[in-house]
Amino acid sequence: MATLLHLDSSLWPEAASASRSVTAAFRKAWEEQHPDGTVIHHDLGAHPVPHLNAAAVSAGFAAPGDHTPEQAEALASRLRLIEELESADAVLIGAPMYNFTIPSTLKAWLDQVILAGRTFMADQSLVKGTPVYVVASRGGSYAPGTPREGFEYVQNLLQAVLGDMLGMEVDFIVPELTMAHSNPAMKDLIPLAEASKARAHEDAVTKGKAAALHAAA
Repeated sequence: MATLLHLDSSLWPEAASASRSVTAAFRKAWEEQHPDGTVIHHDLGAHPVPHLNAAAVSAGFAAPGDHTPEQAEALASRLRLIEELESADAVLIGAPMYNFTIPSTLKAWLDQVILAGRTFMADQSLVKGTPVYVVASRGGSYAPGTPREGFEYVQNLLQAVLGDMLGMEVDFIVPELTMAHSNPAMKDLIPLAEASKARAHEDAVTKGKAAALHAAA
C-alpha cells in the first residue's frame, strides 16, 4: 500500500494559506490515484514537533545500553518521525517563506529526522532516492534575475538538506507574489500573482498524479 508523508508548516489555515491550498491540491490528486493509500499528515503550524535538545542529540551518538531515561525518550520520539519518513513512497512539504527562510517548525522537524548513520552518512539509508515535493510559496519573487534573488534561502536550504544531505529527489512548486493582493505597492503585480497561483495548482495536480504513479511502479 502506497504512503504519502504530508507536512504543512504555514501559520494560516488553508483558506488563507498559499502553500496549504497547493499541498491540498497535490494530496487530492495523489489520493485519487491511491484511494486505499495511507496519508500521514503533520500540521507543524498547529502541532509543532519539539526542537532538538541535548538529550536528543547526545542519544544519537551513544550506545542504547548507555542511554539515560531522558535520552531514551528523546531518541524514541526522533525514531518515530524517522520511521514515518522511511516508510513514505513520496513526501509533500508546504514550506512558505518567512523572513527569507523556512518556518522554524519545519526546521525543527528536519533536525529531528536528520540522524547520522540512519538518514545520512549511511550506506543503506531508506530515505535516499525518495521523491519529495516542496511547495515553496513566497510573498514576493526571488527568482533568478530579480532584485531579491540573493535572499532566496528556502529552495537553496531545502535542496541542500533534502537533496544533497539526505539524497532525496527534490522537486519544487513555487507560488510567488502571494502578497500582491494585500500590499498596495504590489497591485500592478496582481496578474502575475494570479498566473503564478494557477500554475502552482496545475503543477500540484500533475506532480501529485506523477508521484502516485511512481509509488505504484
